[in-house]
Amino acid sequence: MKEALIAPSEKVYKYDGTLLGDRIPMVEDQSRDVPPPLFWVPCQDNVVPDRFYYDPADGGIYPIPVKPPTNG
Repeated sequence: MKEALIAPSEKVYKYDGTLLGDRIPMVEDQSRDVPPPLFWVPCQDNVVPDRFYYDPADGGIYPIPVKPPTNG
């Protein structure tokens, strides 16, 4: 298991403008000291910075949805 750095002052939005949660700018093998408001949470090994987000409502880490392709 790895550690994801959470940046609560940097928000992540869905392609349609819906707020998803907080940005994950870094994933490391172990946490280290960071200044508030940054903090670390455990995450799965497949979490990639800026492709996942942290949902403060439930403490979960989820992939950022991609915009569906448009025809035409």
